[in-house]
Amino acid sequence: MLDSVQTSQPLVQMDKIVKTFGGIHAVEGVSADLYPGEVVGVLGHNGAGKSCLMRILSGAMRANSGEIRVNGQPVDMKSPQDAREFGIETIYQTLALANHLDAPANLFMGRELKTRFGNLDERRMLSEATVALRQLNPNFKNLRDPVARLSGGQRQVIAIARAIYFQAKILIMDEPTAALGPSETAMVADLIMRLKNDGIGIFLISHDMHDVFELCDRVMVMNKGRNVGAFRIEEVNKDDILSLIVKGTLPDGWKPRGGTS
Repeated sequence: MLDSVQTSQPLVQMDKIVKTFGGIHAVEGVSADLYPGEVVGVLGHNGAGKSCLMRILSGAMRANSGEIRVNGQPVDMKSPQDAREFGIETIYQTLALANHLDAPANLFMGRELKTRFGNLDERRMLSEATVALRQLNPNFKNLRDPVARLSGGQRQVIAIARAIYFQAKILIMDEPTAALGPSETAMVADLIMRLKNDGIGIFLISHDMHDVFELCDRVMVMNKGRNVGAFRIEEVNKDDILSLIVKGTLPDGWKPRGGTS
């Protein structure tokens, strides 16, 4: 039986996606979907295909075959700009921030606001960035400092605010709490839950099992380019997931946990 989060149409569906590099099958016939207000963990060792699959969804890479549908409609995404037009934003582990620029400049990088004379509207960008950033973190200060001087948590806030400001409905988050301290990890986890409550769907790439079991509604595990298991989070435990990541199979005698099937 579907959870209430899955009673609506999926935000995005990836159907039988294939990506090859010469004779190497990086992604082999993988299907996945994401519903409004849902966090789906995408797990696997380095080279398992998870990042490749998400790069295809983000428009950064083209699949050899398969179909992507957004809100039920087939789409052809040739670039990250195409993905953004369909409401898909990616927050990479590196955050793709320009260290020498301040928070407003990073938030609007590539999509700068202009005056009616065609000049950069720095005053409006500062005003808009202040509202956007403080909605996520009321204590956000130092907006005019180069982001190189900001903490990891503040940098994550900028990256998330950038996606939300431009009305993303689907977020791909790559290791969002990597290299953060406990308090900043908790802050980013709280932001993810707030985004979820706002109806945004999130694909969460993570190696952190605590994050996965704390934040995700469902999990899919990739191994050697294949989806080797997709479950609601209450159906599995950490040992089950590790078995899928390492061996590509569930432990012997496995049965769904939590009374579901």
